[in-house]
Amino acid sequence: MILRVMLLLLAITTWLFLPSLTSGSPSENFYQREGHIYDDWGISRTTSVGADGFFALTSTEFDPVLTRESLGENMDIAWQLGEEFTRKYPDRNQRAEQIFYFVRERVVYVSDADQFGRGEFAQNADEVAETIVDKGKAFGDCEDSAILLAVIYKAAGYRTAMVLMPGHVATLVFLPEYRKAPRKMTLAGEKGWVWGEATGATNRFGWVPESLIKGEMIAREVTTGQLDAQESRPGAVTVEGEPLARHSSSTSITGLLFLVGTVGILGALAGGRGSARRFRRSR
Repeated sequence: MILRVMLLLLAITTWLFLPSLTSGSPSENFYQREGHIYDDWGISRTTSVGADGFFALTSTEFDPVLTRESLGENMDIAWQLGEEFTRKYPDRNQRAEQIFYFVRERVVYVSDADQFGRGEFAQNADEVAETIVDKGKAFGDCEDSAILLAVIYKAAGYRTAMVLMPGHVATLVFLPEYRKAPRKMTLAGEKGWVWGEATGATNRFGWVPESLIKGEMIAREVTTGQLDAQESRPGAVTVEGEPLARHSSSTSITGLLFLVGTVGILGALAGGRGSARRFRRSR
């Protein structure tokens, strides 16, 4: 255990992951049912929709359940990465930046269609982390980066949330003292959330795509267990100082959940192409 911790610390320091670290907790026994692929936990990896979808999306609910495969009693290599970032970077602002840039640099954007031959296939945080440890980089789309980022932030001592909009998923981290973000976000009226958009190689921590600022967004705080999840609810997300887009809070959340829960996270704005969008900051 001591050797493994030392190697993880070396990995973060040098940005070079060694194959000997490989031991994460990916699902090993996938099975197919009614056209979808399920994992050991009974979560469908090929749809975000429904009570057993990886985001448990319905017309009234959104819960990033896939994150909990790497939290609590299931915590493993992704959680250890967060702990090592905490040891290496005692300053919370610097730590949050370094975690973001680590995920941005180490998860190369590739669509699920290109990587898995399917319109959708979500990976859990330990599966992505294990690939990084083994090969130095991993491939994934927006939800893969967002899930890994959320789990590492949680392990590093932050409150974090998954933010959802039609066609895209990103991560929020609660960091009210951070002053470098071009914009701060509010979640359910609470100020101080910073956007993490890790799908583009030039994106900065806190940068929010302009095309999303006026749109409808909801988020739910990431929790370690089912009991904690019952205490959190999806909330509207806005830029600090700006009103909710077009609707009241409750109407906006209900409408967006209905839209995404009905047509799926990828179809709503992706034109039915079955591919999540990547947002990159212009140089």
